[in-house]
Amino acid sequence: MFNFLLKQITITLLIVFLHPSLTLSQETSMEICPNQLGSAINAIVNRPLFRRSRWGILVETLSDQTTIYSLDAGYYFIPASTAKLLTTAAVLQKLSPLYRIRTSLYGDGNNNIYVVGRGDPSLTEIQLQSLAQQLKKQGIEKINQLIADDSYFQGTAVNPHWEWEDVQAGYGAPINSLILNQNAIDLVLSPQGLGQPLKVNFVNPAEGQKWQIENNSVTVAKNEKEFLEIGRDFIQPIIRISGQLQVESPPEPVYVAVVTPVDKFLNKFSQVLASAGIRVSQIVKGSQTTANLNLTELAFVESPTVAELVEKVNKKSNNVYAEALLRQLGVRSRLVPQKKSANETLAKSLEEVKVILTRLGVNPESFILADGSGLSRHNLVSPEALVQTLRVMANFPLANIYRNSLPVAGVSGTLSDRFRNSLAQENLHAKTGTISGVSSLAGYINPPNFEPLIFSIIVNQSNLEIKDLRSATDEIALLLTKLKPCN
Repeated sequence: MFNFLLKQITITLLIVFLHPSLTLSQETSMEICPNQLGSAINAIVNRPLFRRSRWGILVETLSDQTTIYSLDAGYYFIPASTAKLLTTAAVLQKLSPLYRIRTSLYGDGNNNIYVVGRGDPSLTEIQLQSLAQQLKKQGIEKINQLIADDSYFQGTAVNPHWEWEDVQAGYGAPINSLILNQNAIDLVLSPQGLGQPLKVNFVNPAEGQKWQIENNSVTVAKNEKEFLEIGRDFIQPIIRISGQLQVESPPEPVYVAVVTPVDKFLNKFSQVLASAGIRVSQIVKGSQTTANLNLTELAFVESPTVAELVEKVNKKSNNVYAEALLRQLGVRSRLVPQKKSANETLAKSLEEVKVILTRLGVNPESFILADGSGLSRHNLVSPEALVQTLRVMANFPLANIYRNSLPVAGVSGTLSDRFRNSLAQENLHAKTGTISGVSSLAGYINPPNFEPLIFSIIVNQSNLEIKDLRSATDEIALLLTKLKPCN
């Protein structure tokens, strides 16, 4: 979800090790010794193309922690979404994989209904309909006041370390206790005739009546680059669209972050209740706490299991799910953050991640996190930290849940279109990471003729296109698949 550059970053793997004209089918038959790997990787990262880019790489055997290759592995890098490996590792250590996040409706005996959220990122209108039907079955036909309790996560909903354009987009939506439709407004952009603006459709047509569209997009010829930029005003109901799609190309889904998620939740729920025959006299805007009230639970819905939510985080690189799961740690934490923060639950959650991973054996000096998704450029993570985390999770009693949450090369998630028809296909399970100037890949790989490996590859400080960074990253990963034991 939330990646508006998908068409820009489709990759054709160009394997040039030893012979610049090799085809993909030819490269799969080649093998190299471990002592040749260093020169082969160096030949890629030292290309003139990358003279102003910075690489961090660590490759180790899974069984005995033998280092096969290392380049600046102890230094800090911006990890992008490979930071999710740290978040989900800590979540699986702290929470039962079978745990489900509960959203409840409480009554006070005076026909007032309190909606209590606990940070379920998976809530949609379907769950709201279930809540309404549960009330209907109890004979409730009128609600005096519909009130939200959004206090489960303490602090501001917007991460101050996220960039301005990110918090406008759906992938940078605010994280609060009552999340509906991932706190995003869904639109679909479609090309029209050559030179015409893209057609804008709201997935929920009723949303379109509330927003003004500033459309600076255009439909371009089939040989031109495609890109999209979506933003919205924080004060006025204005959505701004720019970019271009090729003529006759398929429609593209895009997402804009909601400004006031609690109000949006209550408005939508009141509509769902009305459709179920339950009249709401008044919606109480904002959030109130139910901590000291004598209430009775009348209805509830639950999220998928933590294991399923973690898979959504890693396979699809879902930022909202990652941030919501991260905050589950802070809610349960007794730690006091080292620095006072307006995002209290977030600060406690980040401290909890450090404590959990340190206890497992990850060097606490090897990473600094500012969020759980990797969207922030304030995240600093070394290849060493990622490899150490992957290693301890490989020895975790529920290691399969963690490993199976990762994208599989050429098969699933964010790797479904990468490494196809290569030795890496189905043999590489890894988390991807991409923000401007950053590309990363970290995970497990099973070379056909060598022992299993753990690896982390990060490139930073680059002004190159993402496709160039990813292509080189994939070349390095493919070199690992060709390893063979040598005397």
